[in-house]
Amino acid sequence: MTSVAVVGAGIVGLSTAWFLQEHGFDVTVVERSHVAAGASWGNAGWLMPGDATPLPSPETLRMGLQGLTRRGSALSIPLLAGPDLYRFLLRLARNCTAAQWERSLQALVPLSNAALDAYDTLAAGGVSAAPTPSRYHLACFTSVDARDEFARYLEHLRAKGVKSEFNVMDGDAARSASPAVSGNVRGAVGLLHQRFLDPTLFVPALARSFVERGGTIEIGTEVRSLRDSGHAVELLVTRDDRPTVRRFDTVVLCTGAWLSTLARRFGVRVPVRAGRGYSFNIHTDVPIVDPIYLPEQHLACTPMRGRLRLAGTMEFRPPSAPLDQRRIRAMVEAARPMLDNVDVDDRTEEWVGPRPVSGDGMPLVGPTNSPRVWCVGGHAMEGMVLGPVTARLAAEGIAEQRTPSTLCAFNPLR
Repeated sequence: MTSVAVVGAGIVGLSTAWFLQEHGFDVTVVERSHVAAGASWGNAGWLMPGDATPLPSPETLRMGLQGLTRRGSALSIPLLAGPDLYRFLLRLARNCTAAQWERSLQALVPLSNAALDAYDTLAAGGVSAAPTPSRYHLACFTSVDARDEFARYLEHLRAKGVKSEFNVMDGDAARSASPAVSGNVRGAVGLLHQRFLDPTLFVPALARSFVERGGTIEIGTEVRSLRDSGHAVELLVTRDDRPTVRRFDTVVLCTGAWLSTLARRFGVRVPVRAGRGYSFNIHTDVPIVDPIYLPEQHLACTPMRGRLRLAGTMEFRPPSAPLDQRRIRAMVEAARPMLDNVDVDDRTEEWVGPRPVSGDGMPLVGPTNSPRVWCVGGHAMEGMVLGPVTARLAAEGIAEQRTPSTLCAFNPLR
């Protein structure tokens, strides 16, 4: 039986390992920390393929310029960043054109349209924590003009092939749909046929399913380096400070914001940096059953375990930098006037995690200059929704020793 090591036990790595099992591989997941470390723990848990779009855009560029000078900006860039980060940001900025956004969108459409099918396959295969269908993902706005602009944007996505259905509402209809919508909301758009999940429950359930099907997860094992010997891939790993060389037929790198560290020696030149996201859970006075999207405030609100999780921001700092309370306070003040029947000051589980953002904002999925070493990562803010479907396609490519055509735009060697 062909042996495969998957490096990383987040949503992308565990999905890749699970789908590789579907093709009969003997799979070991190697993880230096714990299951769902990094961006897989505190994210919003949205499965909203109807709005899974490229990160680089003219709007992102505008926000980035604001982030250099405005402390409360949803996109935060340190003024005293090092030269590597500035080179990365310049590369990202060059991709923030309308034409490039359209090209990237076309590449993402087949993935977004198949995203929920991948979750259905996981559920049918025994992953117990199934996502929850929502009545609406309710996008709320302070003006009718902003609502209508968002509706036109969704119409544009639909014209490009995105499966997207939605209802346009006034403020009263939005408040009827959710008790969390405040009187400051003048209009809303309800996206239909979307789903959401609690990543702190789903990702461990995915890990359990993988192990129950015969897989192995090695926690506390760090991959220091790897090389293709010509017949196998040799991993130098450390566990309890003891170095060991492990050999596998194939290795898949799913290390999120740290992808560049191991992939660079295999010809991967597209940089991946940490675009850190923040979240926290707040008390609700009444049950809230559907997600709420605040596009103007760049916040996602998700019902989780009797509370409401608020998630958002994009902060370009080192992955291990401590949580910045200023970011939390900015999120709180942005959300406060938009939400009713919640207490934004009653917060638990404040969290920051490193989303993996590539230099052109697109995922890196496919073989490197070694056919035995693959990358699956760089999904930016779409890791939860697109991770399983890219994992399924990567597993298919590894099994058939070819790159599926849908993944050609995400070639790690581009």
